[in-house]
Amino acid sequence: MSHTPVDHAALFQAMPVPRFVVDVASAPRYVIVDANGKALEYFNRLEREVVNVALQDVMEAAPYRYFEQSFEVALKQKKAVSIQTVPDFPGGLRVHGFWINPILNEKREVTFLDVIAQPVAVTPSSLQRERDDAISLLTSVFDVSEVGIIVTDQNQRIVRVNDSFVRIYGWNRNELVGHPFVELVSPDEREQAKKSHDEFTKSGIRSSGEMKMMRKDGGIANVLFTTAALELSNGRRFQVTTIMDITLRKQMEMTLRVAKEQADAANHAKSSFLANMSHELRTPLNAIIGFSELMQNETFGPLGQPKYIEYLGDIHLSARHLLEIINEVLDMSKIEAGRVELDEDIFDVGQLMQAVARMMDSRAFSGGIKIVQDIQSDLPPLFADPRLMRQVLINLAGNAVKFSNTGGTIHMRANMQPDGCMRIVVADEGVGIPKDRIHEALEPFGQVHQPVETKGLQGTGLGLPLAKAMVEMHGGTLGLVSDLGQGTIVTIDMPAVRVVGSPDWQKYQAKTTEKAL
Repeated sequence: MSHTPVDHAALFQAMPVPRFVVDVASAPRYVIVDANGKALEYFNRLEREVVNVALQDVMEAAPYRYFEQSFEVALKQKKAVSIQTVPDFPGGLRVHGFWINPILNEKREVTFLDVIAQPVAVTPSSLQRERDDAISLLTSVFDVSEVGIIVTDQNQRIVRVNDSFVRIYGWNRNELVGHPFVELVSPDEREQAKKSHDEFTKSGIRSSGEMKMMRKDGGIANVLFTTAALELSNGRRFQVTTIMDITLRKQMEMTLRVAKEQADAANHAKSSFLANMSHELRTPLNAIIGFSELMQNETFGPLGQPKYIEYLGDIHLSARHLLEIINEVLDMSKIEAGRVELDEDIFDVGQLMQAVARMMDSRAFSGGIKIVQDIQSDLPPLFADPRLMRQVLINLAGNAVKFSNTGGTIHMRANMQPDGCMRIVVADEGVGIPKDRIHEALEPFGQVHQPVETKGLQGTGLGLPLAKAMVEMHGGTLGLVSDLGQGTIVTIDMPAVRVVGSPDWQKYQAKTTEKAL
């Protein structure tokens, strides 16, 4: 036994309650420098396993935290502190709590902590009261629980059920107690339930999951169960299973799944129909456009009346507008139906933007609109589908011309960003879009302007959604910033993996080559 810093060592050892002393200098491990016999009995350890050993090595982490926190308070306040919640060690003494008394030196510094237990008066009557209280508490929890609870023995026979289970599933206790639990399980799951019970009996590991249970009226209930082991002091083992009915939730999930499948099927059928109608819709329109052009040009002789030329111009313009609308609808339908595949190639974005700008020049000039291009001089090529990217730029530039005011300017820019992506911008100074309706402009068939605002030209509302979908097929993003009367800025960011020569593009090419081999 080491020398205790507490006076009257003999009295220390003779105390009828656990008492031990820890060295403050060893914090936060708090080494025990002395312990009396009752303390050894409390810890259920030999002297060599306690004295000169850190307290945190003598007990588990959870109970140790009670002592550690109280030690810190005693050190700070330099006053006695009480612990009321402490563990009972297997085979050790039962205690009510501990007093922690700081021991000060001549400089009033805490050098040791003297820990003295508060004993529990154990009598047969007190033990009986504790036992009765525990049983009363558990019985109350068992009976008032809103979920069903079943207790089974090692032979899988039901020994007890609570009121909630009886009420929810329609059985009475006499029909359940003494009968095998698996008889309550749906016939198609009984074999698995029996196997799971046997495995649980061997391992005792808590388990949970879903299963189907029989109601008394013959119906099937979907339930969520959790199983835990219960072992009594006499060695008898039981299985406690809590059961929550989730039948309504499963029905709602099924209804939502069926509704989604039906909606997907209807959408797919619509998209497939429109995609398959491509040839039938476009062929007659192309004929109308071609013949009207021949007649406008009086290829086979004069028509005789100037009015006919004017009418043919209207026919030609309307037919081309109708063809544009049909093309947009068909393109969106193909994308939704998953029938558009990327035909990727390396191309010069600057040249593509210049070509699109030239296409828009005549429309822009007639409206008194100027198109300004600002393309980075050393802009690297892009690896993408040039046809789709051309369509994206035509849609964006066409919208910019359509919604610009006379005398306005359209800016088309392209440059590299610090994160390695390529940014393409089409900005106008036109009528703009109210901030709270921008999301509508990006949705299929979303139209936020009246025909009078678009110079009498009404589209399908698919230009922006199509552009967005095509960009996203490449892994890029399309963003829109606008406000009423302030114009619109559309920004496209193409990922670094599509910028030719970038490290990401080189890795992608190497991986693609490796797969091909």
